[in-house]
Amino acid sequence: MQELHELLPLSIGLGLAVSILFSETFGIAAGGMIVPGYLALNLGNPYNMLLTMLASLVTFWVVRGVSMFVIVYGRRRTVLMILCGYIAGQTISWLAPIGPDGSTIQVIGYIIPGLIAIWLDRQGVIETLASAGTAAVIVRLILVLVVGSELSP
Repeated sequence: MQELHELLPLSIGLGLAVSILFSETFGIAAGGMIVPGYLALNLGNPYNMLLTMLASLVTFWVVRGVSMFVIVYGRRRTVLMILCGYIAGQTISWLAPIGPDGSTIQVIGYIIPGLIAIWLDRQGVIETLASAGTAAVIVRLILVLVVGSELSP
């Protein structure tokens, strides 16, 4: 059985390909270029997925709130989204309880919530969450086909 960190380069590469395919075919982004690869490796951890989406939504709402009082566009908005995503992710991971099976529940990655939040802001919540989830499932299916039974659940 391969460790998740050994599958990460393959998963990110597949995620990049699927992201480009989604962008060119459907005109929607899958929550950032590397997001589907990271999510695909964590599809077996639904609590981690939920916490990551929660951190992304919190980030989206915080930056939307801040932008009512401060001019936040372009690079400044991108950096603020990633920074708030990092802070929200770390805070939520710190506050998260232990999973029902005794495993640690945590937000996926350090910049993933911020990247998802950027696209929540740009193209909408439903579109982004649906495309990121669909792309992650496609990447996971390809990983199962390529790696087979060595893919850990």
